[in-house]
Amino acid sequence: MHATDLVPRVCLTLANVNRVIYFICDTVLWVRSVGLASGINKEKWRMWAARHYYYCLLLSLARDLYELSLQMDQAARDRARREQSLSQEPLGYSVADEETEWLQSFLLLLFRSLKKHPPLLLDTVKNFCDLLNPLDQLGIYKSNLGIIGLGGLVSSIAGIVVVAYPQMKLRVR
Repeated sequence: MHATDLVPRVCLTLANVNRVIYFICDTVLWVRSVGLASGINKEKWRMWAARHYYYCLLLSLARDLYELSLQMDQAARDRARREQSLSQEPLGYSVADEETEWLQSFLLLLFRSLKKHPPLLLDTVKNFCDLLNPLDQLGIYKSNLGIIGLGGLVSSIAGIVVVAYPQMKLRVR
């Protein structure tokens, strides 16, 4: 709610609402597993929990992609200013260069943006790795347990880094 930009504010608010619904579903599943209530449909609640966790992660990734696009835009403007101040003409230019230039430029901007903003890289990797589990549970993309486990491990390491180094937490503008 404190974000000045509309996109992160909406994404984070909706992600947190979905996270709350996920926790409610998870609590209902816990109540069933400890035997406090036996009439709970475990599969239905598990699917609801996975669905809301999936939505939460998608919204978090949307926010990450938005932040990344802002960083890439800033890096492109900085690069254009530098090139304009140097005003150098490229030497040899071929058709092959024209065909791959956009991809090379995009990948270079992506790399530079993530390199300059490690919290954004960490948050994006964490959210992407977390996404593997609900994708499998919902049947959207079936994966093997080793890949899901590796994703969970990478996500956990990213989370530990954020706890150990609070400056690595992606901040809200």
